[in-house]
Amino acid sequence: MTSVLIADDQDLIRIGLRSLVESEDDLTVAGEAADGLRAVELARSVRPDVVLMDVRMPGIDGIEATRRIARDPATSATRVIVLTTFELDEYVFDALRYGASGFLIKDTRPVELLRAIRVVAAGEALLSPSVTRRVVREFATRPSRVPRPHPRLGTLTDREREIVGLVGEGLSNEEIALRLVVSPATARTHVSRAMGKLGARDRAQLVVFAYQSGLVDR
Repeated sequence: MTSVLIADDQDLIRIGLRSLVESEDDLTVAGEAADGLRAVELARSVRPDVVLMDVRMPGIDGIEATRRIARDPATSATRVIVLTTFELDEYVFDALRYGASGFLIKDTRPVELLRAIRVVAAGEALLSPSVTRRVVREFATRPSRVPRPHPRLGTLTDREREIVGLVGEGLSNEEIALRLVVSPATARTHVSRAMGKLGARDRAQLVVFAYQSGLVDR
């Protein structure tokens, strides 16, 4: 059974999300929060598998709440899906950088939301690499954003740096394997090792690190 914490300051949205989650036999609602601080408190107390996190909430916003949940050892296994009204909300970039496993637009179809919860609960990144890339590119390539190499970038081998760059371009493991003429298993191993060295929670964060560190041609 996958437990889901719902964090949104709008009553109607929380009610709708609760009804949707509770309609599934393998999902259960672990709690509800109307602000960021309460979301963090509940995450620590109930240890949900997934948090559906609104961006704009009173108190601390969903970005800061996501950062606190991701960095707290007590909730390190909790995955956060950020909910946003606008597809290119600039907060999305920071949400991914701070540990969110991805984001959803609030008008996402119910079946896609349910699929996303299950994908994230299984430890995978919510977004396909190409969708993640499109969002990150919008903000990572702005003039005000200069490359900020990851402090552990030097621990990567040349091959791992190359592969992180390809992940940032939106390539899947199979596409990376074709590009580099290696087996999919080898590509997957390199991606996993790079994630471990950089402390990336999932592939979505690896994409962010690739752009931040200037590993993707713009």
